[in-house]
Parts: sequence; structure tokens; C-alpha cells
Amino acid sequence: MTPKRQAELLKTLRARFETNSGRHEGVDWAAVQARLAAAPDKLSALEKMESTGGEPDVVAYDATIDRYVFYDCSAESPIGRRSLCYDREALERRKQNKPEGNAIDAASRMGIEILSEDEYQRLQTLGSFDTKTSSWVATPPAIRTLGGAIFCDRRYNRVFTYHNGADSYYAARGFRGSLKV
Repeated sequence: MTPKRQAELLKTLRARFETNSGRHEGVDWAAVQARLAAAPDKLSALEKMESTGGEPDVVAYDATIDRYVFYDCSAESPIGRRSLCYDREALERRKQNKPEGNAIDAASRMGIEILSEDEYQRLQTLGSFDTKTSSWVATPPAIRTLGGAIFCDRRYNRVFTYHNGADSYYAARGFRGSLKV
């Protein structure tokens, strides 16, 4: 990433941080920025989150691991990460009308982790997300072994967790990620 693009991204992240202070009470932007300056790989991952429509923002400071936690905070599932099946196994098993990729590999290439169901529930305490879309979440192995995967959304002012075949994909379903810096 060029120094100019780094500066633009930091400006965007700072503006979002300041506009949404309720997401990260007690967190100081200068400390976050210093951490990002020392971790160019994390800044690159945030750039990928941003460029795919995720609108990453700080949602917590985890003192147990001394890391700031970013989540995708776009109102709807990131537009640049939709129409993906859950994982590579599901993609390979799909015989026709294959999507271009899968959520787990896409997250890995970006350097982020797909949100867990608990993280998704936490995100929803910070606002109303996925009111028109849905997002794959990390699926427990017991469900995945049986061919399924789980996703979440918010409807009727309530957060729901659903199941689907891992090889399914929809234009309105993507995934949200987290990054610890």
C-alpha cells in the first residue's frame, strides 16, 4: 500500500472512529493509530475490509491479549463479499452454478477471521446490522460435518441464527470479519 493510500485509509478510519464513539468507549484513537503504524500487515487487512465495503471500526480493546478489535460495521453485509458459499469443501462439491468463491478462503486471503456467532451477537448490540442482508458466521464443526453452515441477520428488531447447506449462496448473503491489532 502506498504511503498516500495509508494516509487516506487512516483518515477514513479515524473519521469513522470519531463518528461512532459509542462502539468503543474509553478507546483512544492515538493508541489505535500507533498500533496500526507498527503493524503494516494489519493496515493492509483493514484496507481489504474497507475496499470490499466492510467499513471496519474499532469495537473493543481486549486487555487479555492487548489488542484492539475491529469488526466490519457496514449497515448491510459487505457488498464486495457476497454470493459466496461457506467454504472450499462446499465450493468443490457444488456441481453447477458455482459461485466465484467461498467465505472462509476469502477471509483468509484478506488476513481476517469470519465473525463467530457470539461476535455477531456482540456487533448487533452496537447498532442494527443486516436488516436486508445476511452474513455467514463461523460454523461449529458438528454442523459443518453434516453439510450445513450457519448465518445470521436482523429482522423484526431481533437477531436470528439460521442454517443452510454450506454450498448455498445468495446475492444478499456475505460475511463479516474481525481483525485484532
